[in-house]
Amino acid sequence: MSADRVQAALEATADDLLRYLDRRVVVHDDAADLLGETMLQAWRRAGACPADAERQRMWLFTIAANVLANHRRGATRRHRLADRLRAEITADAVPDDTERHTVRDAVLRLHDAHRELVMLIHWDGMTVAQAAELLGLNASTARTRYAAARNALREALAEVGADSAG
Repeated sequence: MSADRVQAALEATADDLLRYLDRRVVVHDDAADLLGETMLQAWRRAGACPADAERQRMWLFTIAANVLANHRRGATRRHRLADRLRAEITADAVPDDTERHTVRDAVLRLHDAHRELVMLIHWDGMTVAQAAELLGLNASTARTRYAAARNALREALAEVGADSAG
């Protein structure tokens, strides 16, 4: 019985809920996602759905308002985290660090399979076995590729050193 009430209330109110959410979000596509979350929450709380049609409408709008508030809190947390990360990256950046830029450029010029392996191991702190698992490689294949990548990187850096010395 409560499932029928929720179904009827959602059918009667979904368009209004979508407009309500759409007017309150920055990214238009978020409104549809928030409507889906509102519907999910309504179904989870089907037992609390009022019998009166007007109360059902207000019940759904209350759920939508709570879903929207959670969305905004999450967005605020993500923005704060991004700001902190940007500040850390900026603080760590050394504009005149030619050597670091040279190494980065040499890594970026490696073959795709070698580049990702080197980046996972050296930049992300993974072991060769962990990188192999992430890339879906056999561990021995990863070790062979890593050795080849190190050789290619060594040669590329030696060329840069020879170019800058000469």
